Amino acid sequence: MKPTHITIKDIARILGVSPSTVSRALKDHPDISEETRNLVKSFAEKVNYRPNALALSLRKQKSNTLGLVIPEIVHHFFSSVISGMEDLAYSEGYTLMICQSNENYHRELINIQALLDHRVDGLLVSISKTTRDFEHLHNAVNNGIPVVFFDRICDEVETDRVVTDDFEGARLATTHLIECGCRNILHLATTENLLIGKNRYLGYLQALENHNIPFNEEYVIKCDTREEVYAKRKQILALAPKIDGVFAVNDSTAISAMQVLQENGYHIPGDISVVGFGDGPIATIASPPLTTVEQKGYEIGREAVRMLIQRLESPNAQVDFQTRIVPPSLVKRKSTK
Repeated sequence: MKPTHITIKDIARILGVSPSTVSRALKDHPDISEETRNLVKSFAEKVNYRPNALALSLRKQKSNTLGLVIPEIVHHFFSSVISGMEDLAYSEGYTLMICQSNENYHRELINIQALLDHRVDGLLVSISKTTRDFEHLHNAVNNGIPVVFFDRICDEVETDRVVTDDFEGARLATTHLIECGCRNILHLATTENLLIGKNRYLGYLQALENHNIPFNEEYVIKCDTREEVYAKRKQILALAPKIDGVFAVNDSTAISAMQVLQENGYHIPGDISVVGFGDGPIATIASPPLTTVEQKGYEIGREAVRMLIQRLESPNAQVDFQTRIVPPSLVKRKSTK
């Protein structure tokens, strides 16, 4: 049986007063006697009365709810982002409504429409790997919904954004491998439509160029998940005798590559040094512990929410869209020499 939602009219009918009296008593209006206020509040508490959030938002034209679309909740980086977002949103009087695209463009589309249907005040978005059409995001912006991109952004939609300096992080990672004596470095990359993948690839190239190491196209494999590492293990193992270093686009891929190499007799880092990107908990428990680039997801999450709330609370301010870049740092462990 569906639970009955108690309304102000129900309380008024039961107590024999007008709905306006109930409404004003709940708000501690001075025109209502203390006796009546106490009676109304006591009864409202007894029947577990809650104001209708949708009705309140319609009256205020504001729901104090932020919509979040994220590729993968289980990913450590994104869970850290959510934690930072939720902490700041809560402290500022906002709630966070979270949707997961699961790396699927069509789910991303449906998620954003669902959030808009629930009258969120603004959107926080990290696009999926398969998103190549951005009309749904254009439509949100064109309809006056503030949007902040984080981590995975697109240049086609002009909004505020918060990112890791992916280029610099990749340059740091590859430079570290070079300083460890590596000259033939395999890059396990992600899809080209993601700017994070493009920038990490460019950072890898820049480090090679800075040290006068020729680029070898053979040493770049599109492979950014554990499943893809094992699907392409023959290609990786065919290159293994030639390479002395691996820079992977994320930690999961780096650790999976280490496992494939170790299963086939290669020592890490004795034969091949490996660096990842992300610095999630798996980096510390890998064998050997993984050298990686720290992304600072919690900080990115807080900054994205701060920027969105700033837009929401100063809607008429003529401020150019901002890009906030969070600097990465290299965390050295035992997967490199």
